[in-house]
Amino acid sequence: MADSAEELEPRIEALLAEVRRATAAGDRPRARVLRAELTALQQAWEEALEALAPEVPNPPREGGSLLPLREQVHGALTLLTVPAAPKLIAQVYNACFGGDISSAKLTSLRRDEERSFRAAPFARPYYLCAALTADRLAAGRGLLAISTWPLDRRIVGPLSPRVDFLVAAVRIAEHVARLPDTDRAAARLLWLFAENIPGAADGVGVARPEGVIRAARAELDTHEPADRSHRETAAARARAQLNDVQQLYGAPLEGVPLKSVPATGTDP
Repeated sequence: MADSAEELEPRIEALLAEVRRATAAGDRPRARVLRAELTALQQAWEEALEALAPEVPNPPREGGSLLPLREQVHGALTLLTVPAAPKLIAQVYNACFGGDISSAKLTSLRRDEERSFRAAPFARPYYLCAALTADRLAAGRGLLAISTWPLDRRIVGPLSPRVDFLVAAVRIAEHVARLPDTDRAAARLLWLFAENIPGAADGVGVARPEGVIRAARAELDTHEPADRSHRETAAARARAQLNDVQQLYGAPLEGVPLKSVPATGTDP
């Protein structure tokens, strides 16, 4: 017999605390295992809650989902496994999880997460954070990531936008392949990736998961090794130069000092 939502909630809370402790201790293997268990429990909680729906008239929903906005974003990013812009995050969540969030809702989310982290560092099992540019280690404009990802995965170098696009395409194709029936929203999302990958589409508006995966991985074989090396080098520099807040939200951009310009006219 499936556990009830009430029975699952204390287990989820306890597991959240374990994930936080493992993350703060730097025990990434254990943190990954615990997060996987947490995801399974949260899914079971969602299913248990859905079973209660007929008994609860008009349950309040935010953005078409029972989850808070930050958890919706976390779900989309977890599926993608790479930093993403708000527009893509909204498209992925809406198509893959049946939501209806808009990218406009995400504009202040990163700032809210940074304030929360500064107020109580590592108090939450995860934070939504910024992707960092490989050259300046500053926050990449408009890109969101998850704090529990390895630092090199949150770095964006010259080849990273293309590599991340291809990785996201593979992840979306794998998700679509697992669906018992592909609805219009998921099929359109898959096509949006396929049309930008040579050889991935079967025709105009038509793409199959296996074709997208094959084409994306073929191109990844070309770009991914160089991109990984660039990211790892930048990540090592970030660990040596940045504090905890800056590793999540970027180094401040230093102002460029004005150079003195020699006078060109005669003295008054």
